[in-house]
Amino acid sequence: MHSAHEDLLAENPVIASVNDEDGLRKVLESSCRVVFLQYGSVLDLPDVVRRIKDTGRTVLVNVDLIEGFSSKDVVVRYVREKTAADGVLSSKGPLVRAAREAGLIATHRFFLIDSLSYRNLAAQVSRSKADWVEILPGCMPRVIGWVVEDIDVPLIAGGLVCDRDDVFAALKAGAAAIASSNTDVWEM
Repeated sequence: MHSAHEDLLAENPVIASVNDEDGLRKVLESSCRVVFLQYGSVLDLPDVVRRIKDTGRTVLVNVDLIEGFSSKDVVVRYVREKTAADGVLSSKGPLVRAAREAGLIATHRFFLIDSLSYRNLAAQVSRSKADWVEILPGCMPRVIGWVVEDIDVPLIAGGLVCDRDDVFAALKAGAAAIASSNTDVWEM
């Protein structure tokens, strides 16, 4: 039986990664229903999230990239209490675990740069209790297949997913969804 979070990815296999105001404007005109918000500051975050939520989209905030945030659990509390965000992305396991405990969609991001980072991934996911895992770069079908075999949560391929071939290769390798800032990919 699929969870609601898994169903959300199944229904929306292309996630819009929004890195600036131009991306925000474009995502609001797009058909993408799930957004990874990856810019802003503690001052404008509630307003930016509200603008996206007012269009019926699901929003996850990359707390590692918001100006004025720290690596402390209070960041998750802020997102939960002061914004309408649905979830959090972070490369920091304790923040992912705090998001899950706060009832937010918790996405653990991993930058797979070598075999050591790959070998440590499954244990870190187990500790963080993530709902979703995002690996970067997402244009590595062979590695996507390995990771899917090692974890029990949906995998999102992000970073350097640039065109239709990358999207289909990632999905064929077992990714539940892809995340891209490329607006052409959003409309696939």
